[in-house]
Amino acid sequence: MEHKVGQAVLELVQGDITEQATDAIVNAANEQLVLGGGVAGAIRRKGGPAIQAECSLKAPINVGEAVMTTGGNLKARYVIHAVGPRMGEGNEDAKLGNATASVLRVAGENGLRSVAFCAISTGIFGYPMGRCASIMLATTIEHLKGRTGLKRVVFCLYDRSALDTFAAELRRQLHE
Repeated sequence: MEHKVGQAVLELVQGDITEQATDAIVNAANEQLVLGGGVAGAIRRKGGPAIQAECSLKAPINVGEAVMTTGGNLKARYVIHAVGPRMGEGNEDAKLGNATASVLRVAGENGLRSVAFCAISTGIFGYPMGRCASIMLATTIEHLKGRTGLKRVVFCLYDRSALDTFAAELRRQLHE
């Protein structure tokens, strides 16, 4: 599913984010930038040790922040590590919006043209998928309507349920 937003294409796909051939992929990180399980573990396994080595030099970062490292052996040249909120810690919606905006800012500061997001915080951090879709898509759409060098933003969702949730929310936000 593709939609034109500003001068960019916003795309929803189901699949493995580590296989995305964008300039950067997004890791749903923890504050210590330790590549453990979930998306981070898949990135560590496929990308190799260079990613964790660089993460260790940049850690820790705060919830809502993002930093960029090499993509190691991945198809993407870079990984942008964004720390989303854990459910129950308070002010989660604002923190997820900040994490999303931080990724987009880091991509812009580094002249990237394309980035692939995962559904930040929806795994072990327990964030509801529907709320995630609403906040991440609204933040991204607002960014793409402004001045940006990004030409393609992909939301790569792991399963059909997540894809359907993001697709319904995208249609709602674009008034289709």
